[in-house]
Amino acid sequence: MRVSGLCEAVPPDLAELIRRYPEIFPDDLPAGLPPSRPEGHRIELEPGAQPTVQRQFRLSQPELEELQQQLDYLLTKGFIRPSTSPYAAPILFTPKKDGGFRMCIDYRALNRITIKSRYPIPRADDLLDQLRGAKFFSKIDLRGGYHQIRVAAEDCHKTAFRTRYGSYEYLVMPFGLTNAPSTFQMTMNGVFRELLDNA
Repeated sequence: MRVSGLCEAVPPDLAELIRRYPEIFPDDLPAGLPPSRPEGHRIELEPGAQPTVQRQFRLSQPELEELQQQLDYLLTKGFIRPSTSPYAAPILFTPKKDGGFRMCIDYRALNRITIKSRYPIPRADDLLDQLRGAKFFSKIDLRGGYHQIRVAAEDCHKTAFRTRYGSYEYLVMPFGLTNAPSTFQMTMNGVFRELLDNA
């Protein structure tokens, strides 16, 4: 977070805390794996399920260049590693509003054989009802939130994806896994347990 140009609307006491602890508001995630938490992401499969293998999608030259950059970033951060897993999901890119590309991994085949989590996700209307009568509001944007949750060591190989540059697997939770929202919600409930239902 750029602390030099804080908005005038930020109360002075809060602005001072932000200036004193800028590492709490990073512009990017630090390299290396996040702390191990009890809520690490698990990928439990249906009985008898076999590894899923899907063919690669064709990519344009700009997409291949973006792929190299994103692979370099994820490898440098320690979020992925080269893989020899029998699993193989394809990747594709979707356009971003800024003209760039978002890398997506097509985990549909893996999701079909994954046992679905029944962990509750809050209803939006219930959350809005909780705001009734509140005088102060805060918003938290968790930078790379999914990448702050580890995949269980015994399940990393199931996240493998293939590219023309080789196969890789995630050590942190990627987007696209069927139970990722439930794992993220469970983690947030653990982090904010003391604040839940406090309006």
